[in-house]
Amino acid sequence: MDNLWSDIKVNLKESMPSHAYNTWFEPISLVGHSESELVLEVPNQFFYEWIESHYKNHISKTAEEIIGKSIFIKYTVAPEKELRLEKSAIVEEVKKPRNRPNLNKRYTFPGFIEGTNNQFARAAAVAVAKSPGQQSFNPLLIYGGVGLGKTHLLHAIGNYIYSEGEASKIVIASSEKFTLDFISSIQKNKTVDFSKSYRKADVLLIDDIQFFQKKEQTQEQFFHTFNELYQKGKQIVMTSDRLPGEMSGLTDRLLSRFESGLVVDIQPPDFETRVAILMEKAEQNGLDMPYDMVEFMATHIKTSVRELESTIIRLLAYSSLSNCEIDFNLVKKVVRERVGSGVPVDISATDIIKRVSEITKIEEKEIVGSSRRMKIAEARQIAIYLCREIIGSSLVDIGMRFGGRDHTTILHACRNIEKKIKTDRRISHLVRSLQQDLTFSLI
Repeated sequence: MDNLWSDIKVNLKESMPSHAYNTWFEPISLVGHSESELVLEVPNQFFYEWIESHYKNHISKTAEEIIGKSIFIKYTVAPEKELRLEKSAIVEEVKKPRNRPNLNKRYTFPGFIEGTNNQFARAAAVAVAKSPGQQSFNPLLIYGGVGLGKTHLLHAIGNYIYSEGEASKIVIASSEKFTLDFISSIQKNKTVDFSKSYRKADVLLIDDIQFFQKKEQTQEQFFHTFNELYQKGKQIVMTSDRLPGEMSGLTDRLLSRFESGLVVDIQPPDFETRVAILMEKAEQNGLDMPYDMVEFMATHIKTSVRELESTIIRLLAYSSLSNCEIDFNLVKKVVRERVGSGVPVDISATDIIKRVSEITKIEEKEIVGSSRRMKIAEARQIAIYLCREIIGSSLVDIGMRFGGRDHTTILHACRNIEKKIKTDRRISHLVRSLQQDLTFSLI
């Protein structure tokens, strides 16, 4: 019985994909046993529920095969530890427990992938976290599309301030919670208590302020809360999905307050940042992915950090439930479910001409030149066809790129290749290979 869990782990490691084992079994530890019972500790409640619903019978069966009899396996959830983030970004246990604000501990500055799309917003957030209410960045408003990291930065500010051990009172809420709290206070005749709960804050963090639109009484309450905190020099940080000026249904005086400090935006991540996010998320989940798979996902999933992260989770779930390794086909399947098969790709005519040149062994200057030799003309027509099909360039634009040819010549080239794709197996194979190579085709 002393060695049973070790033996079970060896058996599981041999019978399932390595990433599934590393994700779901390596973190489990043995904490006790009797002759008929094994007690295992799992990191958290979600972990326990996943093991119970997906691997419970598998573990029990493996144990029975090893010792020759059935055994009861009991799980216990590890107690959560209070964490603090030091200036050096090292996480350690808090020595003096305090009442922790409702912050997501996973959202910290070290865990935020920085890129050109969010560099300024992150820098502003760090500045506010280091000296709340003491510089001109008050209020700080972070805006951007869904899933780009606004909420992450909001919580990171709160986590940093809390980790410094100062006696700051941090209040964090979504605009929806603020509204519901206000409505509840009216119903229970406790509006004074409601006001105090928000106005005692040293740092007020409000998520998604666009939902204050058309809620006149809630706006009135927030206006007075904002004013009182601002006049006391308390820090206010807000997020929204758009610029204040684009929010209809907000009073002018509230809009003027939102715009009185620093307004920063977060844009969708560029390619390099998307790759970094995917690699970080894969590493967090114990998944060693080849770069070409990461590059493929980063090429197709562009608009949201949340989408990138959830794609890794979905890959792990597929692999665990199907008991299969994560390969390129599985990656394609998951990405296709996310974004569909007709995905535009950030490539240019130059990229297409260069790749056609590499495959056909014909120099780029000849492809865009005037030679009518059959091999050169064929490569030129294929490049023209791909410019039309992949990036949707106009006939005139393509003509300009290919030596100033007129649109009728470009149209003829496209139609000629379309015809050959149907009748010439070599051309069909060549064009399809180039399309997949250039677009990481999901087909």
